[in-house]
Amino acid sequence: MKINNPEFVISAYGYEDYPDHNKAEIAFAGRSNVGKSSLINMLVRRNKLARTSSTPGRTQSINFYNIDRKFYFVDLPGYGFAKVPKNVKDEWGELINDYLYHRDNLEGIVMIVDSRHKPTSDDKQMLKWIRSFDIPFIIAATKADKLTNNKKKKQEKLIKNELNLSENDNFCLVSAKTQEGKNKLFSFIGKVSGQFK
Repeated sequence: MKINNPEFVISAYGYEDYPDHNKAEIAFAGRSNVGKSSLINMLVRRNKLARTSSTPGRTQSINFYNIDRKFYFVDLPGYGFAKVPKNVKDEWGELINDYLYHRDNLEGIVMIVDSRHKPTSDDKQMLKWIRSFDIPFIIAATKADKLTNNKKKKQEKLIKNELNLSENDNFCLVSAKTQEGKNKLFSFIGKVSGQFK
C-alpha cells in the first residue's frame, strides 16, 4: 500500500463535527507523547500532516484525515498525561468513548504503546475498552529504533504479557525513524479498510 494524497479534513470536538461519508475509518489511540503523530506522518509520507509536539497532551480533539479518498485515519486525543487537569482528561475520555461507541465507520484501531516501557494502567484500560467494542486492533510499539535487537525481543515479550495478548492478536514493533513495522501496519490497515493493495 502506498499513500499519495492524504488530506486533513477536520478537528472534531463532538459527534456533530464528524465528517459525513461512507468510507472506513482506522483510529489511532495512545498515551500522550508516545509518538502517535510521528507514526501517522510516517505512514502517509508527510512530515507535518499530523501535528507533532514536544508538549504531551497537545491533541485535544479528534482529527480526521482523508487517505486518497479511499478511507480515513482518525487521530484520537492522547491519554494518560499527568499534568493535564482532570476536567480536560474527562472531556478527552468522553470524546474517545463517544467516537468508539457511535462511529459506524470505525473498522480498526492502531493502539500505540512505547516499546521501551512497560504498558501503563491507562494502556491496559484502553485495550480493555477496545476489546469491549469488539473492534479489530493492532498494538504498535513505537520507538523501536532506540532498542537493540536483544532488547526488542525482551520488550515485545513484556508488552504482550502485560497486555495479555494472545497469538491471534496483532502486534508489531515500529519506528517512525527507520520505518520498521510499516509493512505490517499497512497489512492490517489494508485488511480492515478493504484496501488490499
